[in-house]
Amino acid sequence: MNHALDTRHAALLLAPLTLLMLLFFLMPALSIVWTSVHGGQLDLAAYRELLTSALFRRVLATTFEISIEATALTLVIGYAIAMHLARLTPSARAVMMIFVMLPFWTSILVKSFAFTIVLGDAGLVNRAISWLFGTETPIPMLFNRVGVVLGMLNFLLPFMVLPVLGNLLAQDRTLQRAAETMGAGPVRIFLRITLPLSLPGVLSGVLMCLSLSVGSYITPALLGGRTDMMMANLVDFYTRQTLDWPAASAIAMVLLLITALIVVLLTRVRGGNVEVL
Repeated sequence: MNHALDTRHAALLLAPLTLLMLLFFLMPALSIVWTSVHGGQLDLAAYRELLTSALFRRVLATTFEISIEATALTLVIGYAIAMHLARLTPSARAVMMIFVMLPFWTSILVKSFAFTIVLGDAGLVNRAISWLFGTETPIPMLFNRVGVVLGMLNFLLPFMVLPVLGNLLAQDRTLQRAAETMGAGPVRIFLRITLPLSLPGVLSGVLMCLSLSVGSYITPALLGGRTDMMMANLVDFYTRQTLDWPAASAIAMVLLLITALIVVLLTRVRGGNVEVL
């Protein structure tokens, strides 16, 4: 009786959220599915055109390239930051976490515009390089792959640091002390103990960063060049430039399926089934 009552109460509490999901996610998603298969008649012509489109294949490859590059750079920097934070005292770590969470406090649109000032030919970075090395020729870091990757790095970093840091803090310190007692150095301890034990956190961070970077739109639109168009930008191109709504919907569905696959992998990793990867 109590179980049935608890189930009813849970259903009532979840009803508003379920209604919101139906209105603002499921119905638009079904509309996109319908548009992708109904371009005047019910068929898969939009998907067949994508398979033969050189533009789609190039943009798809570019999307994966940028996503992997941004995720790899985020992993290297994020892991180093997480290692440093894990060695701090709890009070010092709490203060430093403020700087890690700063990207969450500012709109990605505002941050992307700020990067145009930082990375421009007369920006802060190029001026600092010119002052340090006495060079006059600026390094192109804007409206190219460098600008996109750096902009995405700023956005993705907290999503890498948090799961890796949580894993590092959960590790048993006695394992490292035992390895030190047996004569193992810092590098060997890291490669044989710390890194293997942190792989679940690393995989979670990598998959989260991949799922977020694959669907990026604002950063490549503002900081990238003509050769750095990503899938979300291609959807915008077909929607506003060519007015080909079935093709845009088909691309959106492909992007949704890719993201869903990454989320499924992330769920399995967080569930502890790391060996399936």
